[in-house]
Amino acid sequence: MATTTELQHVNKRKRKNKFYHSLFYTSTCFGVVALALLLIQVIVQGGSWLSWDFLTNFSSRIPENSGIKAALVGTLWLMLITAPLTFIIGVSTAIYLEEYAKDTRLSRIIQTNIANLAGVPSIVYGLLGLTVFVRLLALERSILSGALTMTLLVLPIIIVSSQEAIKTVPQSLRNASYALGSNRWQTIVRVVLPSALPGIMTGSILSLSRAIGETAPLIVIGAVSYVAFLPKSPMDTFTVMPIQIYNWASQPQAEFSYVAAAGIIVLLVMLLSMNAFAIYLRNKYQRKF
Repeated sequence: MATTTELQHVNKRKRKNKFYHSLFYTSTCFGVVALALLLIQVIVQGGSWLSWDFLTNFSSRIPENSGIKAALVGTLWLMLITAPLTFIIGVSTAIYLEEYAKDTRLSRIIQTNIANLAGVPSIVYGLLGLTVFVRLLALERSILSGALTMTLLVLPIIIVSSQEAIKTVPQSLRNASYALGSNRWQTIVRVVLPSALPGIMTGSILSLSRAIGETAPLIVIGAVSYVAFLPKSPMDTFTVMPIQIYNWASQPQAEFSYVAAAGIIVLLVMLLSMNAFAIYLRNKYQRKF
């Protein structure tokens, strides 16, 4: 039989659990409602401004003639360079740290620094990109400088997520591969990577989602807010959608706020499309392995 003290302790724990459950549920609902209101406001303001002309026109001082063409193409250029760089470098680093590096002081220092870099403010990466890529390597204020800067920014995310994905692969799969005569590299390529690919794709989604919405590093390295031409090579000057949207939102004319809302919708559609494609690839390989 439970004593009175034990019953009081159990009731106290239940009340505390109910309180925190209600607190967390209310906080979640508040965040969801706030996000929904923001999305509704953006759609209402920008929906009527979306048109083919908006997608094919360059930015203009006249709100009705403004378009997002240069910023859209600049963002695509940036992602086309950033995505393969982050994937190749990030996954290669994770493979080395998990499959080859021994538990030494140096490897622990590297792991700690990678974890710390994930929390560094993005403006610091912008200053680093300005110093190294723009000035030291003389890449100027080009798409390549921006892509390399964004690669540095999101690399810690994909490295950490790829490491966690590789850790989830059972050691028994590796042992079975070794028993069949495969060496370490063949085991990594044919067993470990295919099994860890769903988690690696999730890290890629998160890293590119952050990269496509960043503004501060690109402003620091010199991405301009007005471009009246389409970039044709990685060495051309550029602008991206977040910078263009910020420029529109800072204009004194009230109509530019609606143009900015239309730009936000295009950015959201692009982001969700990228995520949907990555999730499709992740689920495909998850079913296969």
